[in-house]
Amino acid sequence: MDNKWLELHISVPAAAVDLVCAGLATLGSTGVRVFERQLDTFVAPDPDADAPESYPLRAYFPAEQDGDALLKCINEALGPLRAMFAHGWSEARLEAVSGDDWSESWKQHFPVFRVGKLVVRPSWEEVTAAPDEALLTLDPGMAFGTGTHATTRLCLEALVATLDTLDRAPRVLDVGTGSGILAIAAAMLGAGEVVACDLDAEACRVAQDNAAANGMAAAVEITSRPLEELGAGFDIVLANILAEENVRLAGELVARLAPGATLILSGILREKESLARRGFAPFGLEGPRLSERDEWICLTYRRAD
Repeated sequence: MDNKWLELHISVPAAAVDLVCAGLATLGSTGVRVFERQLDTFVAPDPDADAPESYPLRAYFPAEQDGDALLKCINEALGPLRAMFAHGWSEARLEAVSGDDWSESWKQHFPVFRVGKLVVRPSWEEVTAAPDEALLTLDPGMAFGTGTHATTRLCLEALVATLDTLDRAPRVLDVGTGSGILAIAAAMLGAGEVVACDLDAEACRVAQDNAAANGMAAAVEITSRPLEELGAGFDIVLANILAEENVRLAGELVARLAPGATLILSGILREKESLARRGFAPFGLEGPRLSERDEWICLTYRRAD
């Protein structure tokens, strides 16, 4: 018997694709397809061709949900992003569909990859890690943050680089944990204590499931408590959230840092770099060190000893 789904049709600004996917995942989407321009396998794309301003998305939700109520929730959740990215949106609509071929076709976009001694694999790929490597398994259909998104990959790379410089097991705080990939990676790579927070209850549930699937349920504390209730003295603080949210939370993020600690900020569009830098300038942090991928940047600061 065919599976039944509610298929969401919407076009979104190119710069907002990752964030929209994250929002849809927290609403229960079991997968998202992003339709880009058609490419010939044997012909390299024209590097001078203009990048599209928007992309059509198809997101899938279980059909037993009330379509009208779901569409209302989707529009409410995407409201702040529509305000932030003014152009490139279409009206959201739902359509009932059968079959699950979509759930296979998108897997090609989630390859196995390595960052230092961390190996990240989608759940359907068989991988044998070297004895000194940590193997982290995720199902990209479960939540935002697989490591293939530029923002998460930048954060992972900065995390691994920071851990490599430490001669002790650090305390790590992951703010806006999403799928939990950063917190789980920190635990696997030797962190002594890991706290992952997210105000979204569904994100916390997904992160908990991913931690358990990787044998890290006891090593990662996942909480929906607000940032100001999480104490201080962390050696590494990760915040893979929007630039505006990083700036809004700047004081609380810095307050969580131990002397000599590292603050890693991602989720920042290139055009928002100056905003982020200004937001953290008053706190006297060392840096930042900048890394970039696609349209996104990551800023790494250090608190003085």
